[in-house]
Amino acid sequence: MTATGTAPRRVAEERRTSVGRAAALSAALIAGGTVLGFLRDLAMAALFGASGSTDAFLVAWTIPETVSPLLIEDAMALLMVPAVTRLLAGGRGVRPFVLATLPHMVAGLALVTLLLAVGAPFLVGVLAPGLTQVGPAVLCVRLTAVTVVTFGIAGFMSATLRAHHRFGPPAAIYLAYNVGILALIAGLSGLVGITSAAIGVACGSVLMVAVQAPAFLRCLRSGSGLSVEKNEFRLEVAAVVPIVVYTVTRQAQVFVERFLGSGLAAGSISQLNYAQKVAQVPMVLSLLIVTVTFPRLARASADGDTRRVAVRIQRDLAAVSGMVLCATAFLVAFAPAIVAALFEHGAFTSADTAETAAIMRVYALGLWGQTTVGLAARAFFAHGRPTWRPAAVLAVGLAVTAVIGAVFTAVAGTVALAAANAAGITLAAVLMLAGVRRRVAPISLRRIGADVARLVLVASGACAAGLLVAAVGGPPLVRLVVGGVATVLTFAGLVALAGRHLITTWLSTTWISTGSIAGRGPAEPQEDDQ
Repeated sequence: MTATGTAPRRVAEERRTSVGRAAALSAALIAGGTVLGFLRDLAMAALFGASGSTDAFLVAWTIPETVSPLLIEDAMALLMVPAVTRLLAGGRGVRPFVLATLPHMVAGLALVTLLLAVGAPFLVGVLAPGLTQVGPAVLCVRLTAVTVVTFGIAGFMSATLRAHHRFGPPAAIYLAYNVGILALIAGLSGLVGITSAAIGVACGSVLMVAVQAPAFLRCLRSGSGLSVEKNEFRLEVAAVVPIVVYTVTRQAQVFVERFLGSGLAAGSISQLNYAQKVAQVPMVLSLLIVTVTFPRLARASADGDTRRVAVRIQRDLAAVSGMVLCATAFLVAFAPAIVAALFEHGAFTSADTAETAAIMRVYALGLWGQTTVGLAARAFFAHGRPTWRPAAVLAVGLAVTAVIGAVFTAVAGTVALAAANAAGITLAAVLMLAGVRRRVAPISLRRIGADVARLVLVASGACAAGLLVAAVGGPPLVRLVVGGVATVLTFAGLVALAGRHLITTWLSTTWISTGSIAGRGPAEPQEDDQ
């Protein structure tokens, strides 16, 4: 083979190796940040339990919880990455673009931070009118308000670096963030109590900027100094507004829970938070499948192949439904043992365990809805065009959550809030799928309903098996391991008995040979709706 033939191949192999290394490094750093985040929650449970002070902190925690998806994960990335990528494709550097946009963004976010700090007493009164420890909550709000600026800068840096194919520093931001929180809790909790966590949030958010700063400054020195056009950038801002509204509306479920939960006994908001943090783990893991397949969905949408889009959605939904419903069976069966093993240490009492486990069992019933909403929303946004449907549907679900919670919280307490969440998000999921059929691709709602119904019956059987194991005595950790194995095996066995149709939905792929037509290249795999 000639040198001219081997050179492009070598370059392609080097690029694949580089991408593979970047993906591995990113996965390791993200996993490290996730683990530290979980350790942060365990440390807070051990040190502060579920009390009025932790409720006060969680009201302030609403700020970084809301700002993170807006300024780091969703809206900022969807806005910035395409803009920077086009600049680089045109041979221009990002420095003029950064100088034209970043100062204005920081000034606007600084104003928001100032307003939050000044209006902290009002904000606490709106978010949690029945809170018992208003003073600590106001102080924590003022400290965590810093994240509006720091998260904005960190998100801007992350998007810029990813557009330059530099993935390590952006992947390390939550690792740095949680290191800062854990360090401040360890150093100051004995002196200032729960305020140490709020100080840690502020300092950790600064570390998110610091860990990216060297690589970001190197990016500013690359490329030319040509000016940039702003008209197209303004269009992108308009296109991302529906995503911002969707993100805020989805986060508003937490607002409703904390608003209504503030009128309950001290510690109720904390118990809701602990239950959700654990229950949402299988949902996050199941959505990794959708994240991996999203490029295929986007490509099929760009090609206008609605049949392939429909097949992709149905296969992904069947797969993630299986995962999340199996996890739901385990959570319902072993919620008390899970909470006791994770949190019942230090200030977290057995009474907290009982309340948190009851919440987790009900909240887990809404995990299918949470997962389906995330999947269906990706189907809408894969088109690359502004769409308000996901936000509108979530608004309906949010209204249902608020009404059920307002009516039944006084009677059933935190369990009613968990049930309201599950009911609202499940309704939103069903409406979202109906919208996908009408506006995105011709998915078969009858088939999806049949698949999910089978999986719900299978999960019920697996949960029954888990409950039998949970009733047997023994150390909690042993029961969890044995029960987890029993639940998964029962689920898998019942799926096998449910018929070939369900399994082929996950696994079937038909190869359509089109490479010889019109001189096109090798065929691509086309998913067949069996």
